[in-house]
Amino acid sequence: MTDHQAEDHGSGGIGSDGVHVVVGAGPIGLGIAKHLTASENTVRVITLSGETRGLPASVRTAKADASDPRVLAKACQGAAVIYFAAAPPYHRWADELPAMQEGAIQAAAETGAVLVVAENLYGYGTAGTLHETHPLQPNSQKGSIRAQMSARLFGAHRASEIRAVSGRASDFFGPGVRRSQLGAQVWPNLVTGKSVWWLGDPDATHTFTYAPDFSRALVRLGAESSAWGRAWHVPSPPDVTLRQALNKAADIAAVKPPSIRKIPRLLLRAAGLIFPLAAELPEVAYQFDNPFLMDWKDYRSAFGDQATSWDTALKATLSWWEKELRS
Repeated sequence: MTDHQAEDHGSGGIGSDGVHVVVGAGPIGLGIAKHLTASENTVRVITLSGETRGLPASVRTAKADASDPRVLAKACQGAAVIYFAAAPPYHRWADELPAMQEGAIQAAAETGAVLVVAENLYGYGTAGTLHETHPLQPNSQKGSIRAQMSARLFGAHRASEIRAVSGRASDFFGPGVRRSQLGAQVWPNLVTGKSVWWLGDPDATHTFTYAPDFSRALVRLGAESSAWGRAWHVPSPPDVTLRQALNKAADIAAVKPPSIRKIPRLLLRAAGLIFPLAAELPEVAYQFDNPFLMDWKDYRSAFGDQATSWDTALKATLSWWEKELRS
């Protein structure tokens, strides 16, 4: 169903008459919509194109430019919760992402909705074990953008402009996830017996987040008033090395464990002259050259939620990719 006028009515969420509005229809936005509709909430998904592919039939859609506060606020009319889960490709972050979040902040201010933002770990600017209390000290352009956006979000909350909360995930994977380090460059090669190219050390321990867990956590954070006003690290399966994850996946898929090759930095820089996305990768390589671990004990203590097991997450991911490759 398409709803360009944003005139939904229904129940669900925080308020009895509230609409859950999801900005963005990538894997996380889709996951949020699916999780909400499973609980019979009224859901509207907003994208620049009005895309409906992959959405449950009960979801209403609206076409809007998230960077235009007036247009987005109109599309968010009646919202109890707004989930900001949109993200352009890396090379367009500086030009587009802050403006898109600002549109969501203004929409939340006008509608009175709680604003839930999907964030990542780039703003910390370091490897090691990361907790939410770790200072935001970015060491890259993308990290600086994320840190500035987070500061703006919670500055608006402290100023009582809006009620806000964010969930931070590490590199995520799962059904439908292509544009991720553990996405399209990994799974097709694994299931077809080819080498996997990796940005860093395949034996460095890393936190990976299962995308459906990220979506589920964002819904939970929006529903819990005690969560508002801060960032939360979301549930993620136990830390592993890439090699351990791929060996387990190969066992599930009944294929030989793949050969893992490190992408040379010079090759990335050369590719970046032709492909803008490749040029964005060297500055985040520190996350893959060293242990990069996300401590989410605060979320576990507050809400008791658990992450999906590696076996379950990998089976779902591999099943999706196998179907995708057959189509």
